[in-house]
Amino acid sequence: MQIERLIQMIFYLIDHKQVTAKELAVYFGVSTRTIYRDVNTLTLAGIPILSTKGTGGGISLLDGYTVDRSLLTKEEQQNIYQGLQILQATKFPNSELALRKIGAVFREALQPKWLEVDFSFWGSDDSEKIKISDLQEAILNKQVIAFEYFNSELQKSERQVEPLRLVFKSHAWYIVGYCQTKREIRIFRLSRIRGMQVKEKIFDRELPKDYSLKSQQSTDHLPVLKLKFSPEAAHRLYDEFSAEQLVAQKDGSYVVEFQAELNNWMIHYLLSFGKQVEVLEPESARVALKERVLEIAGLYQKEEGVEKHE
Repeated sequence: MQIERLIQMIFYLIDHKQVTAKELAVYFGVSTRTIYRDVNTLTLAGIPILSTKGTGGGISLLDGYTVDRSLLTKEEQQNIYQGLQILQATKFPNSELALRKIGAVFREALQPKWLEVDFSFWGSDDSEKIKISDLQEAILNKQVIAFEYFNSELQKSERQVEPLRLVFKSHAWYIVGYCQTKREIRIFRLSRIRGMQVKEKIFDRELPKDYSLKSQQSTDHLPVLKLKFSPEAAHRLYDEFSAEQLVAQKDGSYVVEFQAELNNWMIHYLLSFGKQVEVLEPESARVALKERVLEIAGLYQKEEGVEKHE
């Protein structure tokens, strides 16, 4: 639309000071004739645009023309810009345009090059990135979403959910929504969702005002795991546990205690440390981990038996 292009052109000129008509034409995907018509329209609207011909000439705004920024401090301007950078990393709709506009308005206060945000995991491609725009559409338009979900035990189920909130918590994205299958509000981790579709079906439910994500994660009923980590595991411990949970031992090892559900996911998590971790308590966790290790060892013993037989 022309009005949107005209607004963008103003911010582009604020940011670049002086440009050629050809540069603007390429940027907006229109002809240079259209650019000159837009410049004339902006001039008639009272925007002080200068157009000079010849070598070194171009299109620019009158010196001193800008948008009033006096209501925000430089620190506040920087915080707004950083917030938009985070939104851009999530592929949030129109965030790039907003970032460009704010960057032009707050240019003097910003230092954008020090921060880069990327929520995708190492080795992922575009198909694995979070579809924030789809979820935004579903939440704002109150549309039901359908997907396959894999829980912590790797059990697959078909879900139809009324999405109520999108949450980023502890390195991961979650959907808080009313599960029509379970008939209650549930939390779904996005990385475990496959084949998500936004349906035409509309709902009118709202998230209860007294709802708290923290209240849904009570650990009162969970056992306390006591683990001993070797010094070689230190590089992971400070990434995955708080400093208060880590108790250094004289031999260089670390003891960690925390409450957690002893499920399939937790067993796999402990196994990821290999021989760098020993479960001290509870005994049920020691037994579960030992049984899983023996199962894995059994796979390789079978292979060795086949090789010897041959």
